[in-house]
Amino acid sequence: MSVIHAIILGVVQGVAEFLPISSSGHLVVLQRVFGFNEPSLTFDIVVHLGSFVAVVAVFRKDILALIKKPVQKMTGLLIIGTLPAVAAGLFLRSHIEGFFRSGIPLAVAFIATGVFLMLADRFKPGAKTENEITYADALVVGLMQAVGIPPGVSRSGATITGALSRGIERKAAARFSFLLAVIAIAGAGALEGIEIITGGVSVVSGDIIPMAVGFVTSAVVGYFSVRLLLKLIEACKLKYFSFYVWALAVLIIADAVILNLFFDYM
Repeated sequence: MSVIHAIILGVVQGVAEFLPISSSGHLVVLQRVFGFNEPSLTFDIVVHLGSFVAVVAVFRKDILALIKKPVQKMTGLLIIGTLPAVAAGLFLRSHIEGFFRSGIPLAVAFIATGVFLMLADRFKPGAKTENEITYADALVVGLMQAVGIPPGVSRSGATITGALSRGIERKAAARFSFLLAVIAIAGAGALEGIEIITGGVSVVSGDIIPMAVGFVTSAVVGYFSVRLLLKLIEACKLKYFSFYVWALAVLIIADAVILNLFFDYM
């Protein structure tokens, strides 16, 4: 893997992991359009670690509060919010991701993301503070996180929309969504790490510099992406991402149906 390749994937990871445009969906597009090979498992872990560092840096006070006092309501809410995605990931992920790598399903997933984001901006300002989030609210947000597993569906967009639909105030909805993201990213990294250990995957010395570059790029870009999204959520400007993912979906459909340059129909 070249350094340029690592930078591009790091930027995509840092931007799309947190901004509501689907990092996995954009990875599929990069693979098809630019001929990028799917990143190695070790590189994938490294750039996800960069994203993890970025979100932890932004929400370090919240995370430290949970570490200092693990037995509290927020811990229970996060557990409830994580369970649906864990269940969906264990039983359905391999089948779902394979299906959504084809043209039309991927485009439909991007369209769904746009709908979520448009709805998020249309919800009336909620009144529930972080302390008033219920376990039922957490379950709804968790179910939306499971909906965000397929490539093309934004996890952050789905969870924030789920939180806003429950009347949670925008700032609290964003914070809860990102705290769930910390668990999701850490859990995915841990599973991939176990796969590396059990599979005996080795790191080629020539990949060390690209991996370091990918990590730094993902962390730096991810940090500013989180900051930007927090501002956009409060300003009700998520709809602009809707226009982008819908335009991308139209291009994918046009290629899958007419041109067949990069995507198959199904």
